[in-house]
Amino acid sequence: MTKTLLPIALASALLASGCSFIPQLDRPALPVAEQFPAAVSQTAGSVAAADIPWQQFFTDPRLQQVIQQALDNNRDLRVAVLNIEKAQAQYQIQRSSQFPELGAAAGGQRARSQLTGKYGNSFSAGLSMPSWEIDFWGRISSLKEQALAQYLATEEGRKAAQISLISNVANTWLNLQADEELMAISRRTLGTREQSIKLTKLRLDAGVTSELDFRQAQSLTESARATLAQQTRQRELDANALTLLVGQTLPPELLAGLQGKKLTDLPPLADVPAGLPSDLLLRRPDIRQAEQSMVAANASIGAARAAFFPNISLTASAGFANPEISDLFSSGSKYFSIAPSLYLPIFNAGRNRANLQVAEANQKIAVAQYEKAIQTAFRESADALVSRQTLQEQLLAQSRQLEAEQVRYKLSDLRYTNGVASYLDLLDAQRSLFALEQSVVQVRLQQLQNQVNLYKVLGGGWTEPAREAQATASGSAPQ
Repeated sequence: MTKTLLPIALASALLASGCSFIPQLDRPALPVAEQFPAAVSQTAGSVAAADIPWQQFFTDPRLQQVIQQALDNNRDLRVAVLNIEKAQAQYQIQRSSQFPELGAAAGGQRARSQLTGKYGNSFSAGLSMPSWEIDFWGRISSLKEQALAQYLATEEGRKAAQISLISNVANTWLNLQADEELMAISRRTLGTREQSIKLTKLRLDAGVTSELDFRQAQSLTESARATLAQQTRQRELDANALTLLVGQTLPPELLAGLQGKKLTDLPPLADVPAGLPSDLLLRRPDIRQAEQSMVAANASIGAARAAFFPNISLTASAGFANPEISDLFSSGSKYFSIAPSLYLPIFNAGRNRANLQVAEANQKIAVAQYEKAIQTAFRESADALVSRQTLQEQLLAQSRQLEAEQVRYKLSDLRYTNGVASYLDLLDAQRSLFALEQSVVQVRLQQLQNQVNLYKVLGGGWTEPAREAQATASGSAPQ
């Protein structure tokens, strides 16, 4: 058996000393500005969004429960996790090609001898090593590096899918709360207008007012009823969307907890530092996924270059061979064979060169996609930061406007009751107040969802300290 291990040891030495044709990969310079526009200076000690676990950003216990259910049951995220297992298995398959394959082999043959013209038997049994390519030029190791990068890219893709899922769940949850608040406004307004139309009908019957006032009041009442129906439909649609994201039917008590509450009643979201340097975008999983795809494409160039050089392979077997099966395992039946081979491609109609051109083109495409991912992330972050500032100003202005409209409505109602103003003035005040109440809710919703979006685009939502520490301790990356 020592003789059997000798060629394997020699081949392993050749493998260890093999070269690599993978080109050096230099990360491109960031194709964006160093700082986000409209960002204030970062305060000392502030934590980046990527370092804030989602359990700390979303402080509402009910929302935390919904997000956790989504992480446990969402089918898209489940597929992303299974893709990681698939990529890890593919990496292990590619890695196994670096080592020789050993197996037990046995066979029997009956053939006619060309020398004697007689038929004879031949039996064999032992260990066999099929054709094993010695990776002297680094072709197999390049493919292994490519598979490893693809595995890492898949893992980053899973993190990006989690970030997107958490953001979608939170935004849909906020939509539901806004739906409940808008419906409450519409119900209250509809009740007020139904009372108004009754009073207008009494005044019409008494000859105090005209039919025009009555029809205008009737029109506003039906408008409020139509708005309530539309908002009720939207609430059910948002509930269905949340059920799909969560992957199961939500407990009724969770949705019931939204009734009778406003967006301002929700626990506040954690603050995200605004003045962050743009290079922190490199911590976004989707950008790191694009980077690993770039590494994989670069490694494929090494495999394509190695195909131009001789293919060195080795076949070996050792065991017993005898024409009589009864004497197969006798001491005189031992045999050993080793058959190295070399193949140098001379003509293949330009296939190797075309494969190299494809690999180089794929590498350039991956670099462009990596840069595009950074630019897209920068644009998303810049948009969120700009919206953060302007939405706050808009909300403050419209809140003050709402206070003014509420006073205007009370004064208009008082003037109409005393016969000083026309009914048209009162209806105009009602319309303005109703529209502005809904507008304030919608702007507040946009502000909250922008906070969620800012947390998302800055890379927050995938960090989970307990799981990250456990993964680091166990070394979950493939070997």
